[in-house]
Amino acid sequence: MLAQLTSAALKGVESYLVRVEVHIGRGLPAFSVVGLAEGAVREGRERVWAALQNSGFSVPPNKITVNLAPADVRKEGSAFDLPLALGLLAGLGEIPGDALPGMAFVGELGLDGSLRPIPGVMSMAEACRQGGLGDLVVPEPNASEGAVLGGLAVRGARTLRQVVRHLRGEEEIPPLELDAGSLLEEDGSPGPDMGEVRGQEHVKRALEVVAAGGHNILLLGPPGSGKTMLARRLPGILPPMTLEEAVEVTCVHSVAGLLGPGQPLLRARPFRAPHHTVSEGGLVGGGGVPRPGEASLAHHGVLFLDELPEFRRNVLEALRQPLEDGHVVISRARTSLRFPSGFVLVAAMNPCPCGFFGDGSDRCTCDPSQVSRYRARISGPLLDRVDLHVSVRRVPFQAMARHEWEEETPSILERVRRARARQSERFRAEKGVHCNGQMGVREIRRHCRPSAQVASMLQRAMDRLALSARAYHRILKVARTVADLAGSGEIGPLHVSEAIQYRALDRATPL
Repeated sequence: MLAQLTSAALKGVESYLVRVEVHIGRGLPAFSVVGLAEGAVREGRERVWAALQNSGFSVPPNKITVNLAPADVRKEGSAFDLPLALGLLAGLGEIPGDALPGMAFVGELGLDGSLRPIPGVMSMAEACRQGGLGDLVVPEPNASEGAVLGGLAVRGARTLRQVVRHLRGEEEIPPLELDAGSLLEEDGSPGPDMGEVRGQEHVKRALEVVAAGGHNILLLGPPGSGKTMLARRLPGILPPMTLEEAVEVTCVHSVAGLLGPGQPLLRARPFRAPHHTVSEGGLVGGGGVPRPGEASLAHHGVLFLDELPEFRRNVLEALRQPLEDGHVVISRARTSLRFPSGFVLVAAMNPCPCGFFGDGSDRCTCDPSQVSRYRARISGPLLDRVDLHVSVRRVPFQAMARHEWEEETPSILERVRRARARQSERFRAEKGVHCNGQMGVREIRRHCRPSAQVASMLQRAMDRLALSARAYHRILKVARTVADLAGSGEIGPLHVSEAIQYRALDRATPL
């Protein structure tokens, strides 16, 4: 007796279809799962056996062989429990054979036959849609997530018996229908407002430039100057995510198992702030079965690294690829996986080990060699990939005691939106470039041509500050964003001058 049905498995943040073949034959009682089944897949035999018995089904003591094809790809996770159980029932004649074609099944089984949620359903739904399938049966808590993409009838089931009754035609599990556009338009809880920050107008302006152009920034200042407070308010002035961006972010969080129950789509841009003890794999992804790291969980959002010099050097150096390419490639002996990592980096650090160098007081106890060694923990190539280096000074008492409300997030966001609209029009014909921060050398030469006056200013700055070629291109990209915020089609001296001011670490005394 042979039964065949379709399931799906994760490979990084993407999914592929798996053919589940169940053979019930003669021989000593045994239950074997082949096809590079690992960990939770092998353990699924025990869950399936108990779930079938507790759901009222009888399985004879035969030799059972299950093959998961393609057999040369390693398979992990508990999503095969449901298709294994259904394959056994189909092989025993409990389910009509003509009910399985065109359908896919994923889900973890409890010992009582209940269906429990699994990670990565949105990615699996996309694989089923691309594979030409018409129906996908998932645990009920995952149904809304799988139905977001459309083009596929996603049915949420509570128990194994309910799925069997559906396949027999005794009880229909209706497909869930969702309007992804309306989900994206729903108002989420408001984040922290920029108007709550007293003073620091120059830093707020720098963050506005960051949001408008998708640039990376380093905040350099003493403890208590408001670096973390400012960083946490950056997502609020970033433009709202498009549906395509929201789907990409949701897929990553779903694969990582971080999508909340009944949460089909993430609407707010992510803000990730890992501790400085994070490992290289925790930051950029990895593990025996590679999973997305903090850099991927911050995709289309903000990755905040506080106390930057306290991170291990190899961990920081691992960020060079995602900062340059917008993705991370994890290579293993059998496979190579690609995780999206297009984030805005906000890093914060003290100017010296004690934190008070250059703050205008006499509290600093560090000598010049200590300051130099402290800053040398951040490599030059990494700093070159950060567009803005901004000094954050202590807020004076007069600014903190003011009763007037500072400029709020919505008004800043409106200027950012207008600047992004100009960039969308500019890069309409460019593939893979949506904002100034994503420009490569070719796009910079095309869209950031300096006039003779601007070129002369840049030459003097490069000679005086000993800037690298990468820093030169960063200045041009930031100047392009400043011009967009000003509504200017050309990059002028004022725009370049402001961009040069955002290279604090290139100056002899940053504070």
